[in-house]
Amino acid sequence: MAQLHMTRVAVGCADYPALSARIAERSEGGEFRIATKMRPKRADELIGGGLYFNVRHTLVARVEILRFEDRADGRLDIVCAGVLERVHPQPKRAHQGWRYLADADAPKAADDASGIAALPPELYRELAGLMLI
Repeated sequence: MAQLHMTRVAVGCADYPALSARIAERSEGGEFRIATKMRPKRADELIGGGLYFNVRHTLVARVEILRFEDRADGRLDIVCAGVLERVHPQPKRAHQGWRYLADADAPKAADDASGIAALPPELYRELAGLMLI
């Protein structure tokens, strides 16, 4: 069975370095938490999948979803690995909260030497719009 992922807008992050600094700052013991009001209906399918971050209408990075934990205030924590992975930038409209992302639609890790993943999101969108990448 294919893995299920989710996307979330990185509110207040202008670029990948700002997101990376935020994750590093909030990580504790190799994990970090994101609070949400609703438990995903497909939570069991998300464990082991990725939480992809949308920065300026572009998916730029992911973290692994480790588990979901209930909080005393009635909300839910999405517990993620504290290691941020850069991915090939992929255009994605902004949204509120989180959205599911099928494995086939998820951007792949940016582990090649092409340097494409390091491009600023605006430049990547421009080049992709011109079908140059």
